[in-house]
Amino acid sequence: ISSQEDGDLIPKNVAGDILLSDVDYLDTWMELEKCVDKGLVRSLGLSNFNSQQVDRVIDNSRFKPQVLQVECYPYLNQSDLLQFCKSRGIVMTAYCPLGNRSNVHLKPGTPNVLEDPIVVQVAEKHGKTPAHVVLRYQVQRGVVVIPKSVTKTRIQSNINLFDFELSPDDMARIDSLDCGLRVCHRDQ
Repeated sequence: ISSQEDGDLIPKNVAGDILLSDVDYLDTWMELEKCVDKGLVRSLGLSNFNSQQVDRVIDNSRFKPQVLQVECYPYLNQSDLLQFCKSRGIVMTAYCPLGNRSNVHLKPGTPNVLEDPIVVQVAEKHGKTPAHVVLRYQVQRGVVVIPKSVTKTRIQSNINLFDFELSPDDMARIDSLDCGLRVCHRDQ
């Protein structure tokens, strides 16, 4: 499901409802497969699809998606979808792996995973920042992370994930934080 093709980036009607496209995503996928045939693209992926939608693509196409990009961080760890992807040989990529604190639409009082006592405790145990712990958590789960930052020092720091490892207990504690909290909403 996607927004209508013409007009605003996220077109809405007068009531504020998002106007959805009537194009079937399988039609779009078939056109993308033609790009693979022409050598314009090596592999294809999906974004913001659920397991049923991914299976529909797999069942009706010649090329299996190689990657599925979704919102994923400890408060929304997408563990079922991750297991689904692994069972299908699809790599999961996490956007907003740090919880998207720059989102101006977050409601006051929305918890910050980088300030969560469990994350802070695990970070202190390893002599790392909470951001390092949250990113390392995903890497150990087999999830590719795309942390966003405009600060050069943070960008450089975010790569320092490979000189420590979270214990099974650390991983279980962070897993326990999942509460289904989305910080990226479609209507923004």
